Amino acid sequence: MAEQETVSVIVSNAYESLRCVDLAAAIELLDRALAADYEHPEVLYALKCANFWSERLGRLDSMSNPFERGEYVMGQWKAFSAFSAKLAGDFEPARYAFKRFAFSLALQYYKALPPEENESHEVELALRMGRCFKGSGDFDAALKALEPATRARKDDAEVLAELADTYALSGDARSSKALFREAFYVAPQRIDLDFLESEMARRLIDRVASLGYSGMELAEWIPVYGNLLGVFSVKRELKAVEAGKLRQSIYQLENELKENQESRASLVPRLINRYFWLIDYCMTAKEDKAKIDEILLKIRLLDVSVYKQYIA
Repeated sequence: MAEQETVSVIVSNAYESLRCVDLAAAIELLDRALAADYEHPEVLYALKCANFWSERLGRLDSMSNPFERGEYVMGQWKAFSAFSAKLAGDFEPARYAFKRFAFSLALQYYKALPPEENESHEVELALRMGRCFKGSGDFDAALKALEPATRARKDDAEVLAELADTYALSGDARSSKALFREAFYVAPQRIDLDFLESEMARRLIDRVASLGYSGMELAEWIPVYGNLLGVFSVKRELKAVEAGKLRQSIYQLENELKENQESRASLVPRLINRYFWLIDYCMTAKEDKAKIDEILLKIRLLDVSVYKQYIA
């Protein structure tokens, strides 16, 4: 029992080293833990994760620009997520420790960008720093980075989605739902689903993926099912000029669908989502019911299953 307790302490110290972005110290501690118990499943899991990062980060020496280094680390985080998902065992403390390590390391590089380069990357840098703060568990700092970026780019789906995800993790479900709805209306395919962490987002993504959708189609169907499942339930009233733009975008999508059946897989969910928005506007503006019925018929012709779920 004493030996097991010693291993637990060593592993805990290794995770603390990862929090301090010291991979070498973490590996040394994990090697010590392995020497104490060479069959310890969590130690074996953590060492495989550490070896992944040790191998990948060796390539950073060939990169001179801090922004490029930060981008590389974030790209490797996505690769690591796929790698760790295939490992035997479910050791959330280890995965969380390596997650904090990756995002904290990337954050160091983004912060190291020279002031003269900050201006040319201002919003992109705010997005990435906010994402890193979020990934390392500092939600307050993430909000401070993302909120100004959102004000600067009100129609940037990626920034909106990151802020929505941070609100969800911070416990502000109402703001999160409203912003997720906006983000997936603006440009679903611009949103990097791999970086969304909140339970709200992950459950919705997994639910839509379970229906057989993936890639670009998955992103396009998320707002449709976000509406049907009540996830995107916080809605704002559109201004008349916004409603006009909505109708115009619907008209363009309808024509595009007629002329380009090859893109039907992504155009259908995008069009359905806009129909949902238009119905909401018509109901708020108290327009004639016949107009709503006309839109519902269009939804039915596109996807009977969605139509039945929507009117249920």
